[in-house]
Amino acid sequence: MEISAAGRLEVRITTADVGKRVSVRSLIEHGPSGEKFGDTVGVLTSWDNGVLRITRKSGESVRVAESTLVAGKVVPAAPARRRGPATSYEELARIAARGWRPVESERLGGWELRAAGGFTRRANSVLPLGDPGMPLDDALTAVRRWYAARGLPAYVQTATGAEGTQELLCAELERRGWVREVTAELWTGALAPVADLGDPSSAVPLSREADEAWLSRYRRKGMGEVALRVLGGGSPGAPAGGPGEPSVWFATVPGGPGATVPGGPGATVPGGPGAAAPAAIGRCVVDGRWAGFAAVEVDPAQRRRGLATAVMAALARRALEEGASAAWLQVEVDNEGARALYGRMGFTPHHAYHHYREPRTSPAESSAPAGDGAL
Repeated sequence: MEISAAGRLEVRITTADVGKRVSVRSLIEHGPSGEKFGDTVGVLTSWDNGVLRITRKSGESVRVAESTLVAGKVVPAAPARRRGPATSYEELARIAARGWRPVESERLGGWELRAAGGFTRRANSVLPLGDPGMPLDDALTAVRRWYAARGLPAYVQTATGAEGTQELLCAELERRGWVREVTAELWTGALAPVADLGDPSSAVPLSREADEAWLSRYRRKGMGEVALRVLGGGSPGAPAGGPGEPSVWFATVPGGPGATVPGGPGATVPGGPGAAAPAAIGRCVVDGRWAGFAAVEVDPAQRRRGLATAVMAALARRALEEGASAAWLQVEVDNEGARALYGRMGFTPHHAYHHYREPRTSPAESSAPAGDGAL
């Protein structure tokens, strides 16, 4: 907190500091038992009508009454990471987008509008890396019109918690009634330690395509042609792994007797009766120095046997062979098991990202598909 020469706390922020990272202390309780204070650190996204709005690293928006302020100051951007590869939000956002490509996209200034028939929010949302080239309200109107023409709800993907992220845009979307539906985090780490975790002698089969066995373990619904194109990577008309294109790999650990079939009663596994679904699967996209992991899934009946680690290690070794040195992955904030596993592998959070859905204004909009899969 900011302390004056006389030893008293001071408020040294004004409305001119909107958009900057601040630290404030405010009075949250005053009574017979004494006073209680609360501290908030984040980006000051607005200061209107006597109320400050501060967005924390997690994306949570906190309102602080100006009358309760005890101290406040502008603070530097979040300190540089001491572990893992050095990178920026924009670099990671672009790499992650190349690793999960839509089947259709269109530019709106510095924004990219992406669509893939509703298969995952990541492939069916706006990635706003820059200025749309028009006032925000006009841009959002154009976004809603573009997605409506495709029978999809409009989503905007934003990020918080790192230098260059979009706390101000989050606040503007919320002010206009857009609803944050999903929050996840992007984690990064060094690639070589992941490769060292597995036993190279225990070969995990890798392939360039997601075959029927792999898809039988993948939990997403509606696996049509569009979904397969997203999983396969590469831009329309360009094969994955071609010149300048990301290199996509799929890992499959064969299942055995007693394997659980995803989908519940009535679900089938390619190969007919007696065939077993894979025990574990995973996907990796190699793009320059980066290897991105996704779709790491394990048969519930065979968890805690190191299968997820084996899958990621096998994919990491292949990524190292192709010249990658850094790794990234995305994990939902409430997936404690995955977060613990990735933490042991040396991954740490870089930033949080969020999907904001357009306001629902009619029954027709309410029935529009929300995008398969939380991410």
